[in-house]
Amino acid sequence: MRVGSAVCRLSLAALVLGAVWVGSTPAAVGQTALSYGEPAEVGMSAAVLAGALGVYAEAVERGDVVGAVVLVARNGRVVLHEAIGMSDKEQGRPMQRNTLFHMASNTKPVVATAIAQLVEANRLNYYDLVRTYIPEWDTYQAGFITIDHLLSHTSGLRINSLFLPPASANTSLQRAAARFGDVGAAVTPGTTYRYSNPGFNTLGALIEMSSGKLLEAYLDEAIYTPLGMDDSYNYREDHPLGGKRDRLGPMYYQRGDDGEWLPAQATTIPFARGSGGMVSTAWDYATFCQMILNGGSYDGVQVLDSASVATMVAPKTETPIGTYGYG
Repeated sequence: MRVGSAVCRLSLAALVLGAVWVGSTPAAVGQTALSYGEPAEVGMSAAVLAGALGVYAEAVERGDVVGAVVLVARNGRVVLHEAIGMSDKEQGRPMQRNTLFHMASNTKPVVATAIAQLVEANRLNYYDLVRTYIPEWDTYQAGFITIDHLLSHTSGLRINSLFLPPASANTSLQRAAARFGDVGAAVTPGTTYRYSNPGFNTLGALIEMSSGKLLEAYLDEAIYTPLGMDDSYNYREDHPLGGKRDRLGPMYYQRGDDGEWLPAQATTIPFARGSGGMVSTAWDYATFCQMILNGGSYDGVQVLDSASVATMVAPKTETPIGTYGYG
């Protein structure tokens, strides 16, 4: 579990994936835009929500986490949105509701949305072979991997790092993704599930190749700006983050000998990646998730066709724990 500044992504993942998979269907709430409301308006208990917030407060007090932003929404009404603890304990900076977080793998649904947009535009097809776009994948090991395999983590890739070493060879996302072709699949594509960061980094490269734009530029123009996600970016080491770097807290991955959480060093990857690297706020990411729950639209802005969203959230493959339902 990532802790400290990354707690937000865990809370949002539980909230939104629960809403998608437990009884909700895309477009169930129309074209709803997020707004603040009272729990009773959407059939929720203020007392239960207060108790849930207390769980986070107690975790901060015990030192289990450094800080968190907790956001709960139902039917487009935000009924809980609170900041707890610190965003940067070394600098004495308290957590704020608009604190920027490293969203880690919550980047992947945004990248998948971009792929779906490009499929709608007939620039990509889910069943295209990756080698159609990346010649270095035209090998025995990689030649039968499709875009669909990458999206569903069934490509057969078993590369356990974000990119292949040496780092000096990864001068761009496209170059880094091309190098995966020499390794290719360790097992037959489409037969097994294994979570793959290289797979989604390859999807990011395909977005660049089919759109003619850098990944961060495409995501900003096609998703963040239309949805009003003004606090969302795709991180690289020199990204100015709109002048908001003072709102980005460090990540806390491990404790020191004294039991205190230690801030991790920022990534030194010189380009935006598809496997992670999104920087966002609780509100912005909830906006993205509400768009998915709305069936592809948000506040009158169409980001995806409803059929694309239905495809994205449909059960796709069986995971190692035996749950058939990974989209």
